[in-house]
Amino acid sequence: MNIITNALPNIPRLYTGICEWLACMVYLLVIYRRASKSRSVLVAAIGLPAIIGIQYFAGAMSLDFWVFGMLLAVAGMYLVIFLGGQTTSRESLYITARAFVLAELIASLHWQIAAFIGFDRYNHGHTSVLGLDLSTAMLATVIYLVGFGLAWAVERRNFERDRAMNPSRTAVAGSIIITIVTFAMSNLSFVSTNTPFSGSVGQEIFYIRTLVDLCGYAILGAQQEQARVTRANIELASIDAKLQSEHQEYLQSKENIESLGRISHDLKHQLTALRAEVDPEHAAAGFEQIEESVQEYSAQEHTGNSVLDVILTSKVKTCVQQGITLTTVADGKLLGDMSSMDIATLFGNALDNAIEAASQVKEPERRLIKLALHEHGQFTVIRVENYYESALKKDDEGNLRTTKSDMHSHGYGVKSIKHIAGLYHGNVTIETHNHWFVLTVLLPK
Repeated sequence: MNIITNALPNIPRLYTGICEWLACMVYLLVIYRRASKSRSVLVAAIGLPAIIGIQYFAGAMSLDFWVFGMLLAVAGMYLVIFLGGQTTSRESLYITARAFVLAELIASLHWQIAAFIGFDRYNHGHTSVLGLDLSTAMLATVIYLVGFGLAWAVERRNFERDRAMNPSRTAVAGSIIITIVTFAMSNLSFVSTNTPFSGSVGQEIFYIRTLVDLCGYAILGAQQEQARVTRANIELASIDAKLQSEHQEYLQSKENIESLGRISHDLKHQLTALRAEVDPEHAAAGFEQIEESVQEYSAQEHTGNSVLDVILTSKVKTCVQQGITLTTVADGKLLGDMSSMDIATLFGNALDNAIEAASQVKEPERRLIKLALHEHGQFTVIRVENYYESALKKDDEGNLRTTKSDMHSHGYGVKSIKHIAGLYHGNVTIETHNHWFVLTVLLPK
């Protein structure tokens, strides 16, 4: 008959419940929470005694209901994350799986170290650290602070706090399978010692459980890192596609403006020649109307940078069509170190966003956009201001979100601007006051 020699007490329900609650807190601190801080604190306060109570309730049941008790514990963690973070059900399942394995790992590590410290005295029938609540609690405090602190430091790099992660069904299913396998393998020795993967010595069993939990947590971490990298690559691809689109738009605008400039120049000479031959008053008036219409296309910006000239000329025409007043004061020579694509993308996105907001202003006299490009100390300053009326959407961290209904296809304008600024070691700030939206880009010279 296979039995466990040097058997040691199981992890007390109190410590297991505390570990599960702390694991939930780690993830509530690192994920994007839709819930308010007050709601999260309230759920956390209620969740601690609730999770501990579930553990004691499960412990009072017979071993036949052991699996049911574990499911109750997982359900308690799920509710804390779901209600405390106001996440979607899919996100909650994904995060709960990670939190459960983390809780199992830290609880197992704590009890393994506690058993090791008091192992000799325990075997001789004396009171050991395992029997001293104060000593065990002090040890637990140290291990929990270090263990969950390290987990927080690792997980905050894997999750973004400014947006939801929205894991796929495949990712959620994978995390659940990994969690089930990890839990089953780590507790296999408590079910049967007659397997190639079981241990029969108390300390050996503790070591196996801790090691398997660590491997499971590492696998879940690798899964999350892969998902994060995939998401980042998709986003970079979208930004790159927008960069290419902006550059192509610039090239097309440049060609169109150059063609219109040539046409307007030729028409001026033709009109001069016609006026010299025919001079009736009504004919002269007609010629003047033609000249005025041509003048609209011949008006071009001259900033000292040919790429910026094309962008501004194109946007000025758009503003005229939509009844928007665009004022520019720009020294284009400051952009000599930037590529044409970066200039087109940065100014194109900034002005497109400003034009979209200004076009929604009801009063025409308030449809205003101001663009300034100048140097200040060791920085090149790009500042775009526009008046707006529509409400701005922000997330819990205060970051602006797209106002368009299709959030997956839009919202890359500001990201593209930040991406371009980052390439030149600059930064982007956004301010709003008195219905004025101010985008400022600082680029070191």
